[in-house]
Amino acid sequence: MKRLNLILSLAFLLIGIQLFAQTNKETTLKIVADKNYTFVANTALPMSNNDINRVLAMMPGSQGGGSINLTGSQYDVKVTKDSIVAYLPYYGRSFSAPMDPTQGGIKFTSKDFTYLESKNKKGLYTIQINTKDVKRENYRFTINISTNGYASLTASSVNKQPIIFNGYLDEPKKQD
Repeated sequence: MKRLNLILSLAFLLIGIQLFAQTNKETTLKIVADKNYTFVANTALPMSNNDINRVLAMMPGSQGGGSINLTGSQYDVKVTKDSIVAYLPYYGRSFSAPMDPTQGGIKFTSKDFTYLESKNKKGLYTIQINTKDVKRENYRFTINISTNGYASLTASSVNKQPIIFNGYLDEPKKQD
């Protein structure tokens, strides 16, 4: 009986996720094809290592697991045909720290980058972005996008451990 309840609960959860999708399939296809969207981060998943887990366990209200809630923050990556603007936090091990403490995290604007897009049979997109002109260090972003607008972004560089962000795609705001 417990197993049946678990299966039914998971089925309702999956149906609920589909009902509250971030965007519809047509909107997701359009903004990805136009290379004009914003990835909004909801959670950060730093590399699982003991140091980070110990620090997270000391935070008030922590439940462990290494997931950091970013809901309500303004962390995002804006993608257009001619630029990438990233404003993301960083949790993890960095092998070289900036001299200015305000320069932490993953914050940059890039005008020189490569953009590779692929789509699988189920309609899921994988986008690889490699920056070439960021002063401190260049980044590789791998964005996996579902048809309903949910996405995950993996950020990696030479000087930092990779970090994964989960979130969703948003349409660009209209300029008045």
